[in-house]
Amino acid sequence: MRVPDGYDLRAPRPDELDAVAAVLAAADRNDAGEPALDADFLRDAWSRPGFVLARDAWVAVDGEGSIAGYAEAALEEPDLVESWGAVHPDHRGRGIGSALLDRIESRAAEMLAGVPAPRFRHAIGGGDEAAAAMLRARGLRAVRTFWHMRIDLTGPIHPGAAPDGIELRAVRPDRDLPAVHAVLEDAFADDRGYHPTELERWIDEHVRSPSHDPTLWLLAEERGRPVGALTAAQGPSRGWVHELGVRRTHRGRGIGTALLRHAFAGFARRGLRTVLLNVDAENPTGATALYERVGMRVTWWWELWERSPGGRG
Repeated sequence: MRVPDGYDLRAPRPDELDAVAAVLAAADRNDAGEPALDADFLRDAWSRPGFVLARDAWVAVDGEGSIAGYAEAALEEPDLVESWGAVHPDHRGRGIGSALLDRIESRAAEMLAGVPAPRFRHAIGGGDEAAAAMLRARGLRAVRTFWHMRIDLTGPIHPGAAPDGIELRAVRPDRDLPAVHAVLEDAFADDRGYHPTELERWIDEHVRSPSHDPTLWLLAEERGRPVGALTAAQGPSRGWVHELGVRRTHRGRGIGTALLRHAFAGFARRGLRTVLLNVDAENPTGATALYERVGMRVTWWWELWERSPGGRG
């Protein structure tokens, strides 16, 4: 695990969050034209259950002490480690990305020790040929593409009426979280990356997140039965739609569209003029077409690469 001359690799400190976020923003601005990852995103990532900053993340630091790159790895399922990283554009081409990936793979091997059929995934920005070549050489292959989609809100947003027979309302966090979880589990069951998440873990992941704000969440009901749900969060200058799901028995009735439009109206009331979300480009439910119909557009994409049993390592 050779570290490039003039650099050191170590664990990030909690007080370096803003400095790491600045690296992510610079990388996004260079590659995508605008930052998608910010300090709020990083704060959430560092707060995940089971994630230990001193053990599961690394920064590359130059001779002057400036952070030049960042990477992290997490055990997402008992047999799966997922990771990602970024290098500041001013420090690329020096082997920092390869050194960070060495640390990631070493940590992944520890987390997956004894697993009969381990899987390892790494996310990279769309069009990053250097990163793709590095992953290909290590036995990974591209398996999924995700889009960042955006809408700019101009003027007052009128959500319109809910579909016939459907009531949209705010989530009551003291009693509705199990209903939201059940709807999303049903909605995402057809997704090729789906794996069941226990209610307690799902709640823990959301509640521990610093950006957790259930006042932005919405529930769609038919005669009191939850049939659709939307979770969201607010950043300093924009909103994020995290999850949107409609039960398979209720698709095609405009419920997803209504939930989105009500979410946009809620963001607009808070003075936010930009809303983003992340979606699988090959989502089997037609979500990408739905997002386009409500005025969202693709602003960037990223790829998920995987080494499964039978690959290198």
